[in-house]
Amino acid sequence: MVYSAIGTRHQQRGQPCQDYGSYRTEGVYLLGAVADGAGSAKHSEVGARIAVDSILDAIALQIHDLESGTCEEMAEVAKTFFGQAFDALLNTLHREAEEMGCSLKDLGCTLLAFIAAPDWVAAMQVGDGFMVVRSSEEETYRLLFEPDKGEFINETIFVTTEGASESLRVYVQSSDRPFICAATDGLERVAVRLQDWSPHGPFFGPFEACLRQLPTPAERNLYLQTFLESERLNAKTDDDKTLLACLYDLELPESS
Repeated sequence: MVYSAIGTRHQQRGQPCQDYGSYRTEGVYLLGAVADGAGSAKHSEVGARIAVDSILDAIALQIHDLESGTCEEMAEVAKTFFGQAFDALLNTLHREAEEMGCSLKDLGCTLLAFIAAPDWVAAMQVGDGFMVVRSSEEETYRLLFEPDKGEFINETIFVTTEGASESLRVYVQSSDRPFICAATDGLERVAVRLQDWSPHGPFFGPFEACLRQLPTPAERNLYLQTFLESERLNAKTDDDKTLLACLYDLELPESS
């Protein structure tokens, strides 16, 4: 399930939601991505959408090149795999900028993406936002990357930042029938303990329970929408918020 909610700050300024998220299945693989458009970028909502769709397209085209092995073996392959997918994404953004008659930086956004298989997860991240994973064998949630914060407040790396490919972070871990949650930084302060970047378990538990217990995608998406648009949450964060939650469970008719 995935949903993007516009932040109250953007509503007050008459700005669009600059977040975007999506997922798809590709054979036995579950693919997902979320992006947060840069507030300083003129067309960041367009960039976020293109970044998510393009990275999922690139991953889907190459997915069978990422063969299963030990985590160490897969980690090396995944660096090249995600690097090539990221290059394809940048080419798409360059073409879009030319068609729109704008600069590449006008499409700036952060990006998180993952691939889940029955027994492993591979992920990449550029910029801030967060991604957590919990295997069916684990009791706690694991943060895959610390959000990439710059030297100054609200500063981070965007996919359009010069040399962004060098800041691309990749992670692979064994994970039996994993639960994965990826979100933009509008939810950081309520989902992650900023002192030590540890996931706040009570935040993620209800989403995992929702995926296991609610029978239809419509019911699950309504649950997520209600949460992300709630006054209680908006009182804690005025930024756009996107959350993508997936559960890899072959016994479930729908996994996200």
